[in-house]
Amino acid sequence: MIRKNPYTEEKYKHYKVTAPAPLLEWLLANLNESKSKVKATLQNRGIKVNGKCVTQFDHPLKAGDKISVSKSKKNDLFRSRYVKIVYEDKYLLVIEKNVGILSMAAGHSSLNVKTVLDDYFRKTKQKCSAHVVHRLDRDTSGLMIYAKDMQTEQLLEHDWHNIVYDRRYVAVVSGEMEHDEGTIANWLKDNKSYVTYSSPVDNGGKYAVTHFHVLDRTVAHSLVEYQLETGRKNQIRVHSADMGHPVCGDVKYGNGDDPLHRLCLHAYVLCFYHPVTHQRMEFETSVPATFRHLFK
Repeated sequence: MIRKNPYTEEKYKHYKVTAPAPLLEWLLANLNESKSKVKATLQNRGIKVNGKCVTQFDHPLKAGDKISVSKSKKNDLFRSRYVKIVYEDKYLLVIEKNVGILSMAAGHSSLNVKTVLDDYFRKTKQKCSAHVVHRLDRDTSGLMIYAKDMQTEQLLEHDWHNIVYDRRYVAVVSGEMEHDEGTIANWLKDNKSYVTYSSPVDNGGKYAVTHFHVLDRTVAHSLVEYQLETGRKNQIRVHSADMGHPVCGDVKYGNGDDPLHRLCLHAYVLCFYHPVTHQRMEFETSVPATFRHLFK
């Protein structure tokens, strides 16, 4: 069960209206706050009337109406077009990354998740910083873990294989897959151009194992779930290409098939034992609607 995020969950103070009045007039008379602060709270959707957000300053109130006023001092709860916080506690966060953002900085002023999270920590007055534990490519979307301190990061990194017990991706691949399920395993190694290539025999690289299961297919494309037994660089992308069905939109290992104008790879299941509490943590996101749309 995913618990609510105590750092981003907005809390409210509740009031009851005793006589008719315009909303702003009532707020100024009852909140003991400056006019500028009350207006800011209104503009930032911090006021609810009978459970519904209201931003209109002259909204008419009547006797018996229930007013809820945000107790958040910042009224700028975490919002990002690139990052969604799925879970947070004092040790770590689980986030869902959108396409188009790096996991961490890779050059001057590059857009990356770590910077977004560190800015969020500053705004919420948390004395911590985001520590990268694993990575997703810029154009891969999905679930990731970030530690909030070095000790938690080390616990995760040093025992990653035992801590993470289920990691699954979903991808749209080119062509109609011949088999419903199976496993592909070989050795992966980078060449001097940082392109990962595979070999059926030990080439000095790392052994990689990927299990696949076809969820849907057409003559043109297949929707495939990949479960990682190992987590090597570019593992799914290379193994998909090895099978003759590269991930759509993959400019490095693909065949030019790009129906959605993005790398069609999404990390949608992430299950692990909490490195500090040892509690089972299980997260799953929806298969992207754009992926599903190709198979209607």
